[in-house]
Amino acid sequence: MNTAKLTIFFDGGCPLCKREVDFLQSRNQKGYLSFIDINTSDFYLDLKYGITYKQAMERIHALKSDGSVIKDIKVFQEAYTLIGLGWIYAPTKLPIFDKFIEFIYGIWAKYRLKLTFRPSIEKLCTEKGCKLS
Repeated sequence: MNTAKLTIFFDGGCPLCKREVDFLQSRNQKGYLSFIDINTSDFYLDLKYGITYKQAMERIHALKSDGSVIKDIKVFQEAYTLIGLGWIYAPTKLPIFDKFIEFIYGIWAKYRLKLTFRPSIEKLCTEKGCKLS
């Protein structure tokens, strides 16, 4: 029986993303989180979930058990709540601070590939055979 309440789409080629997922998996005793590495060659996000590979590589996405898709800092807020550490991300929901955190996450998302010495999104998409638009 699948008890996952949140399925997180992550970039398994990103060392920092992988470290975060490893931490979340280590705290996932109730099985509320599941994970899908978007770099697996047989996985087509757009066909199954309506999220393109490019979109998933640009910003983190997750699928809630009700079928809704969330992204960016909301993924971390939800994931940490589900593993019993919601207090860590609670301040990111405060007015003004939430906008600042979203801004910081946006910068990270924009430069993540460069900062982790990875190919550009265009090159990754070309290798994957996906659309850039």
